[in-house]
Amino acid sequence: MTTHTPTPDVIDQLSGIAPGHPLDAIRAARAQARIHSQQSYLALFEPRLLAAGDFTSEERFAIATFVTAVQGQAQASRFYAGGVTRQDASRRLTDALAVEAAAGTAAGPYGRFPAGTLSREDAPGPSWRVSDAGRTILGARLSAALEHAHLLVFHPRDAGAQDLQALLDAGWSPTDIVTLSQLVAFLAFQVRLVTGLQVLAEHPAPVVSKQEPLAS
Repeated sequence: MTTHTPTPDVIDQLSGIAPGHPLDAIRAARAQARIHSQQSYLALFEPRLLAAGDFTSEERFAIATFVTAVQGQAQASRFYAGGVTRQDASRRLTDALAVEAAAGTAAGPYGRFPAGTLSREDAPGPSWRVSDAGRTILGARLSAALEHAHLLVFHPRDAGAQDLQALLDAGWSPTDIVTLSQLVAFLAFQVRLVTGLQVLAEHPAPVVSKQEPLAS
């Protein structure tokens, strides 16, 4: 029987943080946050037990590939695309994910608040749907998941009961819908953190030396 070695800290990998790196000390100062973020990754993408018929590993990595790509985090998208490949997915699937992500890339978040004082913060923006060609390759279930993930990333205020029903109609169970939402939320956190760490790595804060007191 083979044993699986868990993936090393993903945020460190995506941020280019090695032991001894200045940012390693910054992350070490928040040790519990570092541990919990990695444990969240492992729970979502490398669970110890994944029952047949559940939210599959291929689907999880495919959604992550798409979600990170549409947010402009190319390095993370390549990382998750590698996970798709490890599931023996076809090249047509990975190519379709890239095409759909290019079409779905946006800025956001967009959406409308209920009528009232917050309405002045409404931000109209484009909606997105999987193309007909992409739907043929991805299938109804994964297409519905990508559309829902895009909604959560760019139109969170516009999500409603009809969007959950679309997932149910495509074959998603209530339990897997919850996991899908958790996965998208984790990826949003991961993208923000990795982007911030990458900026710090490229533009480290200047070291301020202690100045000598002025002569009287």
